[in-house]
Amino acid sequence: MSQATKGKILGGSFILEGSGDPDVSRIVTPEDFSEEQRMIAQTTEDFVEKEIAPHDEAIEKLDYALTVEKLRAAGELGLLGADVPEEYGGLGLDKVSSTLINERLAKASSFALSVGAHVGIGTLPIVYFGTPEQKRRYLPELASGAKLAAYCLTEPSSGSDAQGAKTTATPSEDGRYYVLNGSKQFITNAGFADIFIVYAKVNGEQFSTFIVERTMPGVSIGPEEKKMGIKGSSTCPLILEDVKVPAENLLWEVGKGHLIAFNILNIGRFKLAAGTLGACKETIAISAKYANERQQFGRPISSFPLIGKKLAEMNVRTYALESMVYRTAGLFDEGLAELEQAGAGGGSGLASAKAIAEYQLECSINKVFGSETLDFVADEGVQIHGGYGYIQEYAVERIYRDSRINRIFEGTNEINRLLIPGTLIKRGLKGELPLLQSATALQAELMEPIPSRTFEGTLEQELHLLSMAKKIFLMIGAQAVQRYQTKLEQEQELLSQLADMMISVYAMESALLRTRKLLANAGEEKASQAIAMTSVFVHEQFGLIEGLAKESLASLAEGDVLRTQLSILKKLTRLSPVNLTQLKRQIAARVIAGERYTV
Repeated sequence: MSQATKGKILGGSFILEGSGDPDVSRIVTPEDFSEEQRMIAQTTEDFVEKEIAPHDEAIEKLDYALTVEKLRAAGELGLLGADVPEEYGGLGLDKVSSTLINERLAKASSFALSVGAHVGIGTLPIVYFGTPEQKRRYLPELASGAKLAAYCLTEPSSGSDAQGAKTTATPSEDGRYYVLNGSKQFITNAGFADIFIVYAKVNGEQFSTFIVERTMPGVSIGPEEKKMGIKGSSTCPLILEDVKVPAENLLWEVGKGHLIAFNILNIGRFKLAAGTLGACKETIAISAKYANERQQFGRPISSFPLIGKKLAEMNVRTYALESMVYRTAGLFDEGLAELEQAGAGGGSGLASAKAIAEYQLECSINKVFGSETLDFVADEGVQIHGGYGYIQEYAVERIYRDSRINRIFEGTNEINRLLIPGTLIKRGLKGELPLLQSATALQAELMEPIPSRTFEGTLEQELHLLSMAKKIFLMIGAQAVQRYQTKLEQEQELLSQLADMMISVYAMESALLRTRKLLANAGEEKASQAIAMTSVFVHEQFGLIEGLAKESLASLAEGDVLRTQLSILKKLTRLSPVNLTQLKRQIAARVIAGERYTV
């Protein structure tokens, strides 16, 4: 499998696989869910169906009292305490289980966002970085919903540049409290939250994190923002005027706020991807149902090949996303389990930060791919509905509007695209990944002839294309580092191209690993839909990688050097085309018959 230390899969190591046959034994897939995990998912679905769906219209009109009531009802079922340890009133579930809750809540639209902000970025800073006393004081009420949380990082003048924040925290002379002054913007849940995780600079310099209570004098909330979508979620400014925050409400240490912020955002990015997965599945279901009911030219529009093609492509990308999300949840479970076994789970901020940061690259990949997959699926869903997709009484209209924010939330996709290769290179320079060694070995390999191959076994060619995709990335990445060295961070277009290659590779490999595991466990007949989807996805993503590679090489070299590089690329991109049209028709038939996302 990927490069590992003492059996641990290292973050970012997926891009360094040499060739072609990744081990499937450690991959977590939806087919592996335990009975308990399936029950948790069903409980969440039932809650949304019975408690949220009947009140959807009122929630969408921003009824604070109703939203709070339903949040507390979710707390009573344990849905707010999945990530909170049992000793502090939570369920202490594994990450796969809490991911299932996130995914199944997505059908609740704006309410799902209210839950997500509370349980994720609102509560997890205390879970991972709080002192035992802070955990005892706040976590039980956050897990039950008696108190609700909000996360306060963005300011009017600082979004992606979080450390450019102007909110200050001035320590008192006796050291008993800090005086906070400043304002935060676009704060989800601000209209009704009780607890705010606030980032401020101690003495205007040291970026730090504080637990601020709504009842503290000087805390006030600005008016609701009028938003394009997610209208049922509260989004307001938080204003802090000479707020005296007790010194014991400092999270972790002075000057460590950036580590808390970035690591909590990593988890937030991953949780966002799980939410986009749930929304993709809902969109496929309502679009397939509509396509079967809508008659044109005397037949349902689902019988027209171009509508089927849309449903197939929506299903294929959602399959890849689902494979990525639960693969990553499994990685988190392994890493955090090691943390608990080492006895560092209770109050060790540094240990928590390291465990979360291990997979920060994968979190960014999930976030970008998930948000852009949902945008694609929602857009195609509207198109299948035709004019009715633009009408508010149809659910797909709101899904389309609500989806747009995901490419901005938790760090814009542009920022995440810069982080993905940047993080990989930093890990390589620190010796945490054998990046240089892999690139050097590849350089020698590329000087040798690359023999032609024939493929007969199921997904054999797709595995080969995955291996070639990794070689292409390493070839171009090595040239980029060699040419620009420390100035590479200024070449944002090139970094974005490298990021897109890495995103495609992780998605391709996740789908391949899952399908090969399903094939081994269930046989080719039961895995036929997954095999077809994986083949379509890998071939289409490989075409994208080839295009990105050509664009990148043209920005790195010219003349004879460029021609030489393009000839090497041509050898790496040899393939036997498959009949994607036939495969998509096969996939579409299953989606249309089932009127839902199918595997």
